[in-house]
Amino acid sequence: MEQLQSALFFDNVPDTWTKLAYPSVYSLALWYNDVLLRCRELDSWTQDLSLPSVVWLSGLFNPQSFLTAVMQSLARKNEWPLDKMNLTVDVTKKFKEEFNQPAREGAYVYGLYMEGARWDTQAGVIAEARLKEMTPAMPVMSVRAVPSDRQETRHTYECPLYKTKTRGPTYVWTLSLKTRERPAKWVLAGVALLLSV
Repeated sequence: MEQLQSALFFDNVPDTWTKLAYPSVYSLALWYNDVLLRCRELDSWTQDLSLPSVVWLSGLFNPQSFLTAVMQSLARKNEWPLDKMNLTVDVTKKFKEEFNQPAREGAYVYGLYMEGARWDTQAGVIAEARLKEMTPAMPVMSVRAVPSDRQETRHTYECPLYKTKTRGPTYVWTLSLKTRERPAKWVLAGVALLLSV
């Protein structure tokens, strides 16, 4: 009981709650607000029982499952073998409010942030980070599955996606993002996508 009281006093999420929840580096107040936003998002899904026009990927407890479901649905639809599929992403120039219907293939996702670099919306590639912009928000991304032999591998950076800045244990997926630079530059810069900042 003392540990709970101490955590609440210092605006930390109690350890007993952290064990049952999703990974987060938020303080208690921000964490509680985030939980409420996630509940509201899930509530809106259950009202319609259909995929939203744009999915808040960082609001999902298990985003890997959603990304796997995108692959499975396209594999079934096109009768492709699931073990020979890869996810591919196209970063749009739009933000969430500009979409009014779901993607025909795959899904539109938002709520991602880039650490170590930024996304150049005009050029459609990864670019050097700007000063004082630690984790700029990414535009909406179109996520879909393609057979491995059709995936574009030239001029791409295999960007890891993590749930939090803690990285390691919060790994979600690896997404291929377009770049004009050599991928080694972004590896050395530690470029990654984050679901929560």
